[in-house]
Amino acid sequence: MKKLNSIFKFNLTSFVSFVAIMLMLSGCTLEWEMGDPPGSGNASRMNSDRLRVIFLDVGQGASQLLISPSGKTMLIDAGNNDREQAMLDYLREYGVTRLDIVIGTHPDADHIGGLDRVIDHIDVGEIYMPKIQANTKTFESLLLSIKNKGLKVKTAKAGLVLEWDEDVEVTMVGPVKASDDRNNMSAVVKVVYGNTSYLLTGDAERASEKDMLESGADLRADVLLIGHHGSKSSTTLSFLKKVAPQYGVIQVGDNNYGHPTPTVLERLRKQGVEVYRNDLHGTVEIASDGHTYLITTER
Repeated sequence: MKKLNSIFKFNLTSFVSFVAIMLMLSGCTLEWEMGDPPGSGNASRMNSDRLRVIFLDVGQGASQLLISPSGKTMLIDAGNNDREQAMLDYLREYGVTRLDIVIGTHPDADHIGGLDRVIDHIDVGEIYMPKIQANTKTFESLLLSIKNKGLKVKTAKAGLVLEWDEDVEVTMVGPVKASDDRNNMSAVVKVVYGNTSYLLTGDAERASEKDMLESGADLRADVLLIGHHGSKSSTTLSFLKKVAPQYGVIQVGDNNYGHPTPTVLERLRKQGVEVYRNDLHGTVEIASDGHTYLITTER
């Protein structure tokens, strides 16, 4: 993995407050030189050389919104059923009126619960889901929304190369094998832009991680979405060492599962991974210009 030239991190809210006060005192106006802040406009106005990967705060669930340098959009998961309106609000705030690609990583409600309403209200290009079902109203509602929109589900599986942005490589590295376990059937997506990379894992657990390791796929990534909300069933040491991330994001909220577990947090600490969490930092954005990262947090 090529060493990054520099890393920029700041809490956007604190930064804006400080700069606004200074500019008021100096009589200047504020201009955004690194792209508009979250919630300020549509995807086409964003900095044209930056890939934005936004880990939306959906509580105890998961959702990632990706905006490419050319303004292409991708949504991976959409939180639980009670986050449907929040998802629509997020998309409006980020100026998203069309989703070029939608991925439902697996049929668990905390990942696909908000997708039905998103599909009902947003223009969608392609949708990918793994070949596993769930006998739940949440899953049935999603299938109905897909049918009513006239969409056809493409199978999410290892080896797929997704046509999205000509400057961004998007491949699926999981699931490698069929399984009756919904978590281990999670679509796992690797995103590469220039010298920077992300691995987005859904709820993939130990068995899926082992399959990916044995597949020979290039799993190295600077940014890792920590599997299954930080559960001890995921992020095995062998998998973590192979990915060798600099940054880890845990999509987690108030829960009774003990997520993220002390075991995983300690493992990440020992491997020198800098961790960001939705329950502590709110929405986390890790943007890349192909060489460096700009990390912003909601709080």
